[in-house]
Amino acid sequence: MEKVKAKKTDSVNYTKEQYLKWYEDMLLMRRFEERAQQMYLQQKIRGFCHIYIGQEAVAAGSVTAIRPEDNIITAYRDHAFPLIKGTEPKHVMAELFAKATGCSGGKGGSMHIFDLKNKFFGGHGIVGGQIPLGAGIAFADQYRKSDLVTLCLMGDGAVRQGAFHETLNMAMLWKLPVVFIIENNNYAMGTSVQRTSNVTDLYELGKAFEMPSFPVDGMRCEAVYEAVASAVENARKGNGPTLLEMKTYRYRGHSMSDPANYRTKDEVESFKAKDPIEHTLDLLKNNKWITDAGVETMEKKIKDVIDDAVKFADESPYPDASELYKDVYKQEDYPFIMD
Repeated sequence: MEKVKAKKTDSVNYTKEQYLKWYEDMLLMRRFEERAQQMYLQQKIRGFCHIYIGQEAVAAGSVTAIRPEDNIITAYRDHAFPLIKGTEPKHVMAELFAKATGCSGGKGGSMHIFDLKNKFFGGHGIVGGQIPLGAGIAFADQYRKSDLVTLCLMGDGAVRQGAFHETLNMAMLWKLPVVFIIENNNYAMGTSVQRTSNVTDLYELGKAFEMPSFPVDGMRCEAVYEAVASAVENARKGNGPTLLEMKTYRYRGHSMSDPANYRTKDEVESFKAKDPIEHTLDLLKNNKWITDAGVETMEKKIKDVIDDAVKFADESPYPDASELYKDVYKQEDYPFIMD
């Protein structure tokens, strides 16, 4: 990729096309989540709904640092990744609506988005439950002598689970091709990192296993991309896992039902001042790589995509009652289940 020097900014130099890609990806995530909030308030989306707004640079930077055939697995704040991993937005929205046309057949909802074709393995509701699964996917690729890499993401609360430490130990022992990414948005539900451990620099936890471990500015696509690309390259060479702590922030509460009274308005505003979308847009404008008309065109393009996704989800049917017992077991192995 040819580098182009960026002007009036201290950002790493990437091409105009790369910055436009990051901007469009993050804008799609942001607008999709904003619409999801509206649909939740209209009771089109039920149950839990965890919004990713503020953390978009982690997803955008990470996905551009891997191949399409590489794997991603994450926790339940999971709407954003499939949108830029290849899943059609209409199938993600339909899943939020619990419709049969959803990417998980309407059975997963907000917390269990899944798309095997695009190598997105969830979406997991159990805190930290995806961490050993991510290592297992990486082990399978290693066993098959593939050079694929798995990105395994988690929140800061998940590092308090025993499965995190057990998995890091085994992944380092077996040199698994996995990159562990902590999306540290400062709060495990409503509990700050400072209240749960004296180790507040969470990347330091990887050093107990002699795993390469680094902090990353999770509000900047450039920093995320560089860190993930380096870790992925290391894994492809057979050198094993890396632990990255993305310092990021969510603007909304833990879920739609959380008023987030445990933090101040000043704190939230201080992070909004570092907004990754605004940062990328400022860079594009400063370098005359996008005009106001270009921004309007992109906004309309994304609005049309999301409007179509909502219409598709709203008009899709709910799963038939006969689907209730399907997908619980592999049917051909357990034919008696439906007797």
